[in-house]
Amino acid sequence: MKKILLPTDFSNNSWNAIAYALQLFKNESCTFYVLNTYTPMIYHAEHVLVNSAQFEMVDAVREMSLTQLNDIKNRIERDYPNPNHIIETLSTFNTLIPEIRDVVESKSIDYVVMGTKGATGAQEILFGSNTVHVFKNIKCPVLAIPEGYTFKDPKAILFPTDYEIDYKNKQIKPILNMVSLFDSTTHILNVSYGYDLSEDQKTNKHNLETYFKQTQHTFHSVSNNSVQEAITNFQLENNIQLLVMINNKHSFFENLFFKSTINQIGFNLKIPFLVIPSKLENS
Repeated sequence: MKKILLPTDFSNNSWNAIAYALQLFKNESCTFYVLNTYTPMIYHAEHVLVNSAQFEMVDAVREMSLTQLNDIKNRIERDYPNPNHIIETLSTFNTLIPEIRDVVESKSIDYVVMGTKGATGAQEILFGSNTVHVFKNIKCPVLAIPEGYTFKDPKAILFPTDYEIDYKNKQIKPILNMVSLFDSTTHILNVSYGYDLSEDQKTNKHNLETYFKQTQHTFHSVSNNSVQEAITNFQLENNIQLLVMINNKHSFFENLFFKSTINQIGFNLKIPFLVIPSKLENS
């Protein structure tokens, strides 16, 4: 049984991500943990919670969290009834990132699925800072769903790579799990700068071929000065429904995300985005 963590702030954006996850895993036996974290303003103000009024404020925020979580659970069971799905709610006095980290470890979570808001400009997307911090700090596959995205079967998956990673089963398994859900085709994309692959890159590419040999897949190599532009063009030209990357230290993924502004990604991303850490919590 898969275990899926669904953080929510009760926004339309976070509900959209929940709806996506329920449809993505509709044919799987899953436990979904719908998580809301709360820290009342008095906590942020660094007041000591000592008198009854302060305790009452915390209790009121907690009750609101529990009520809204119950509303989400009822909405899931009404709109997406599924005998293979178990819905559990978690309401916690904590900040988001530490709590996600704790739940991933304690519940052996397979995927975190969360919403993220996109920029209005055509040439860039701004992920919310929470999403980027989850990418960076959570050792679990994280699936980010753009605001307003309507679920589509991920029949075509784009996996850009520089072949600089010594691929392990724990890194590739989350991709193969996605492939198996809809018998998808994986497009493995390498962006060339005019240089031949090194011997290490050739070895890593060969290893990658062994992982995907039982699935539909295609290797692509394109010449481009910009990885971002290559990904965007390929995504649009091939009707991709899911982008996957491995977050490996010193890889081009890190350069795309964390060498520039913390929450700006320089390509037009309007499809779900699965980020797999090179080291996983439950591997």
